[in-house]
Amino acid sequence: MGKTIGIRREDKNQWERRVPLVPADLNKLARDPDLDFLVQTSPIRVFSDDDLANAGLTVVEDLTPADIVVAVKEVPIDMIEEKKVYLCFSHTIKGQDYNMPLLQRLLDRKATLIDYERIVDEQNRRLIFFSLHAGYAGAIETLVALAGRLNEQGVATPLMDLKHAYEYGSLIEAQNHLRQIGERIKAEGLGPVQKPLIIGVAGYGNVAKGCAAILSCLPIHEIPVGELAAAGQGQIAAYGPLVKVVFREEDMVEPRSTDAQFVLNDYYQRPENYRGVFENYLADLDVLINSIYWTPAYPRLVTRKWVKANYGADKTPRLKVIGDISCDIEGSIEVTIKAPMPEAPCYVYDPETGEATDGVQGVGPVIMSVDNLPCELPRESSEHFSSVLRDMMLPLAQADFASDFEGLHLPSYLKKAVITHRGELTPAYRYLQEHLDKAAR
Repeated sequence: MGKTIGIRREDKNQWERRVPLVPADLNKLARDPDLDFLVQTSPIRVFSDDDLANAGLTVVEDLTPADIVVAVKEVPIDMIEEKKVYLCFSHTIKGQDYNMPLLQRLLDRKATLIDYERIVDEQNRRLIFFSLHAGYAGAIETLVALAGRLNEQGVATPLMDLKHAYEYGSLIEAQNHLRQIGERIKAEGLGPVQKPLIIGVAGYGNVAKGCAAILSCLPIHEIPVGELAAAGQGQIAAYGPLVKVVFREEDMVEPRSTDAQFVLNDYYQRPENYRGVFENYLADLDVLINSIYWTPAYPRLVTRKWVKANYGADKTPRLKVIGDISCDIEGSIEVTIKAPMPEAPCYVYDPETGEATDGVQGVGPVIMSVDNLPCELPRESSEHFSSVLRDMMLPLAQADFASDFEGLHLPSYLKKAVITHRGELTPAYRYLQEHLDKAAR
């Protein structure tokens, strides 16, 4: 028996214009007799109500008739309905304090929550994500912040012409503009800068791939981590104007025991046996782009202690900008203390007071930590996401969510993503009860 699927409007903030399914894909899906769609009206969605209506979709205000509600961001607590199915990024799987009330409401209403973040294959690799587009936008915004900080220091570079990601009509337009700026850098150099600007990228997953696609539009030379110190002291004549270095886990940590060797799976399973060494590299970086997955079990990349020791009225370290795409508040970058909106994407962290001042002026590092970067490229990110999600709609619609979890027939990649069902945490997510209890106290 088919179900009615409601596409919720995104209203977390005025920048959230993405959709989980685009009109062209919805039009094709709606031809299946097991699928019926309702799309909630929205004044800001990148695909307008008219776009959806012209694609043959029913646009409504009320999604109450829907059996399954599909969204991008988490659904507001007061909109959770009894025994309904919700598919979204819930931001609950790390036990995030701010969303434990949402998780509890889902349990109280005996609703089913399926989280995109846990839709993974047999090797635990995510199958659906906005990560690439976070990397695209995050790299652009980091370069904008770098240009601003250099300019504030009296160094004007061709990067000053770069616009915010959301100011471009498309990703292709942004990349073409970057290539033009790259040609100018080849011809003009970087003004009075004599040493190459070194950009470190922590991580090598989908976010980092998005960053690489942006950075490759510029005349950039990649080096291994072992050459970083030499490049840091080198000249543009030897290394070029821009240098990139990618850091993997084995570069960021080392075993606590002098007798042990780094083993990736061991680090994942027993991170307490390792200590962070990433701060050893910071003296040679102009920019750090952070794209790693982090939980409190893992060492930090940048600590408050390091920042306080290295920045001040009489201290001018090389590290100018941290583009924290991962944006875990006080997480792997401990001086990421807020998630600003795209209209003011960066701030300076004061090493003495621990406070943030919007912009690029100040003695501390510039932090770019917008947490919903893909919304700056809403059309492309939605199209990419929809191209994967569309194939999951029919299995969802055909599932009997009235059955218990054991009897819930879904493809394995979807069933692994079911966090709550019929008033209970599913077996893989019972660890969240501890976080719920803590929030309740």
